[in-house]
Amino acid sequence: MPLAYLAGPDVFLPDAPAHAARKAAICASHGLTALPPLNEDVATLAAMPDAEAWRVIFAKDLAMMQRADLVIANLTPFRGASADAGTLVELGWFLGRGLPIFAYSNTATPFATRSTAQCAAVPDPIPGLMVGGFGLPDNLMIPGAVEAGGGLPILLPEGDQDLPFDSLEVFARCVARAAAQLRPQRPDQ
Repeated sequence: MPLAYLAGPDVFLPDAPAHAARKAAICASHGLTALPPLNEDVATLAAMPDAEAWRVIFAKDLAMMQRADLVIANLTPFRGASADAGTLVELGWFLGRGLPIFAYSNTATPFATRSTAQCAAVPDPIPGLMVGGFGLPDNLMIPGAVEAGGGLPILLPEGDQDLPFDSLEVFARCVARAAAQLRPQRPDQ
């Protein structure tokens, strides 16, 4: 079964291990093996100095990414108008290695709308600063990387309603599309 690295800020959810198990079950039902980047050994990490703990997490996640055949990235905005910064580094890592990229977001609200709303709450450092929205779900480099890496757009909620951050509805559709695209086609099809 192909190994799918599950990039995203889901690791910060209060029930991260249970959430990862639900995602792994969805992957398995489509013939993929999930590699969720959890920090299962929290007690050991908590006992380490911060300067050591973050390096251990980075090395563990990088080793997991090196084992993976593809990435399925959660690009739901996280702590701001855009996707999680760490997830975007992982997305670039997969793009740079030419490995398949699939992504989803639980937010149907376009990037420019989210950015404008966020800017209204915080004064612009430069008055008149523009946001290049193009009607896209995030900064144009992000959907561009997803399409370049997998040929599919970022999957969004159907309709125009945002879903809860931890919803697995769009994730399940993304996994199904990834599995279908990765499945070898028989010559008679």
